[in-house]
Amino acid sequence: MSVSDETALEMYRATFDGEPGYLDWAGFGPVSPAVRSELHADAELLGSGRLSGMSLVDERAGAARELLGELLGARTDEVSLQPSTTHGLQQAVYGLSGGVMVGRREFAALTVTVTRAAESLGRVQPQWLEPADGFITPDAVREALTEDTRALVVSLVDFRTGYRVDLPALRDVLGEDRLLIVDAVQAFGVVDVDYGAADVVCGHGYKWLRSGRGTGFAWFGPRAQERIAPVLSGLTGMDVEGLPDTVERPAATGRAFTVSLPDTLAAARLATGLREVRDAGPAAIEAEIAARTADVMFFADRYEIEVVTPREPERRAGIVALRPRPRDVAPLAASLANHGLTVTARGDLIRVSAHVGTDADTLRLFGDALAGFAYARVE
Repeated sequence: MSVSDETALEMYRATFDGEPGYLDWAGFGPVSPAVRSELHADAELLGSGRLSGMSLVDERAGAARELLGELLGARTDEVSLQPSTTHGLQQAVYGLSGGVMVGRREFAALTVTVTRAAESLGRVQPQWLEPADGFITPDAVREALTEDTRALVVSLVDFRTGYRVDLPALRDVLGEDRLLIVDAVQAFGVVDVDYGAADVVCGHGYKWLRSGRGTGFAWFGPRAQERIAPVLSGLTGMDVEGLPDTVERPAATGRAFTVSLPDTLAAARLATGLREVRDAGPAAIEAEIAARTADVMFFADRYEIEVVTPREPERRAGIVALRPRPRDVAPLAASLANHGLTVTARGDLIRVSAHVGTDADTLRLFGDALAGFAYARVE
């Protein structure tokens, strides 16, 4: 890393101004100072009633799409702003026909969308993947493929275990005749990924991008635009200006997969969060987060708590999933809370997610919490 790169990363690290103890970035990313400032400034412009101010805020949507295109390695006109990740996934899945493969234990945004498309439209046939560990690997996909399979819908990073899929390998298994639709909400901006292996990428800025809710987006690549019908296409999905007198065909770009104009304040927040990531560099951010996840794993190993998340840096992102013994889940969660730590406890797993700004004080608190738990643990 060059001196300038190190400086950019340090500047990015300095924007994390929360108190020590926050380890739930996979649940919600506390909004960054720059995003908060942009929100207040643009709200004032919208409150002015001046056309020049309102027009300036309207331009944030274009800026957000340009930054998304840059980070995705895609053309700006292939990118659309969405209210959430789920909205983008619905745009993709509702326009499919044939077999759609999805993991049974995937996040509900994927499983519910595929199920509703099958129930309501009758064109989609769910093909459920059920690997024992929940990891959607190339081998698991290869074994489940049928002649009817038209697409795979998958999380780039699994929300439960932190497992990060191998996009190029999945593309090789699917071939060029099937679509690869990716939920990137737990990865976008914090791992350096070649998204060119995918056909659709959907995400949201309210976690790792620290931009708040309402900051979703979707990219539809060339194959996706050819094969996915824009079922949920609205007024803004047509390549016309103003209010047309007739219903025109959907645009031949990513805007076909939009319903209405975006929330410009949300677009401003997203653009600001994206700019911070772009300036720091996804590769540098990934390396820093890999070090923090390794720290979390070190403490878990030290106190003999099973780590479910893969050890290989290329197979994980910011999530570390811990699986204590069943009788230890509640005591461990209580020890973490008593030490001022925020994590997610769900079922038999405790999810710990660190970011670039996770400091030594937070890691020290984490180690102390695990030590306290281990001391009181009943063997």
